[in-house]
Amino acid sequence: MEVSIRCNHVHYTYHTLQGETPALCDIHFQVNEGEFVSIVGPSGCGKSTLLSLLCGLLTPESGTVDFKGEPVCEKNRRQIGYMLQHDHLFEWRNVRKNILLGLEIQKKISDETLQEADHLLKLYGLYRFKDARPSQLSGGMRQRAALIRTLLLHPDLLLLDEPFSALDYQTRLKVSDDIGSIIRKSKKTAILVTHDLSEAISLGDRVIVLTPLPAGIKAIVSTDFPKELSPFERRNTDVFKTYFNQIWKELNPDE
Repeated sequence: MEVSIRCNHVHYTYHTLQGETPALCDIHFQVNEGEFVSIVGPSGCGKSTLLSLLCGLLTPESGTVDFKGEPVCEKNRRQIGYMLQHDHLFEWRNVRKNILLGLEIQKKISDETLQEADHLLKLYGLYRFKDARPSQLSGGMRQRAALIRTLLLHPDLLLLDEPFSALDYQTRLKVSDDIGSIIRKSKKTAILVTHDLSEAISLGDRVIVLTPLPAGIKAIVSTDFPKELSPFERRNTDVFKTYFNQIWKELNPDE
């Protein structure tokens, strides 16, 4: 299986006027093409910092990050899609114009890409809202629009930084199920950062557990669910509880 991205013994330290704060220590793992990997850890342990290193927004102090066998750089990081905690939809643009924004910036608007945009809007239930403003959409619909905007750029790797954290619990369950299923059907490689263990397990093929600062890898737990199960259906299996308890103990060894 081809390797999509590899972290090679990465270290990173924050430098401020108050001094230095080691953030990541000897992070070493790889993600294969088509794999969905979740990352969990204590609050403030550097999960989002790790994603910034993976997409080239930050540079490791030592170690390397390789994407498809080459160091992450300006040339290849356009193949990496980054979905943030907030959808960043612009209120002065309707839904259709919002999802086309990335294509506009990259000067890739064509009859073909416009047709693809409409196809994805129909596929994910947003076509009848294409002329609506973001404020007229529910939180789940906004997140689907943000994902479509990312998918239209055809990234080879998707980085998801707690994209469901602003949603209420019921909406979060539905949207994480929808988006997880969309990513799997599109056969995209994805890395999700989340503080929600159930979300991490239900979506991930593997779950990487980080330690407190300076964050290192404490454990990597592989999940094994029947392929036909949706993320939501995975939560109702007996083995889900086993994975949950295993990861909980890794995060809370004193309990």
